[in-house]
Amino acid sequence: MKFNPDPTTGNTISGYGPGWVSVNGQRFHGNVLIGHTLLEPWNCGDFASLRAENFSPIASQNPEVLIFGSGERLQFPPAEVLRGLYARRIGVETMDTQAACRTYNFLLGEGRRVIAALLIA
Repeated sequence: MKFNPDPTTGNTISGYGPGWVSVNGQRFHGNVLIGHTLLEPWNCGDFASLRAENFSPIASQNPEVLIFGSGERLQFPPAEVLRGLYARRIGVETMDTQAACRTYNFLLGEGRRVIAALLIA
């Protein structure tokens, strides 16, 4: 069987595990924002401390969809935390962080304007 290289460009998640995620081979041990050209620590604390202002940098990137990785288990943030994204017509999908990693790569491969906001710690 012949394999072709993956044509996906941009920041792809190359691995993940308990307490870390790897983007383009670079390992992160804290919360992180990932997009096609966006790759930076996400200074938001833990799930309980999420506030609307934590999502402002995401809204300014104008993605089609935000994939929110809520940590080891699925937890839905309160609607008021995401209200600014909804007002800008940015779709939000919430899932555990490992599922968010897989979904982000899939959507990025489709050429979608996607950002992953991942809670790692």
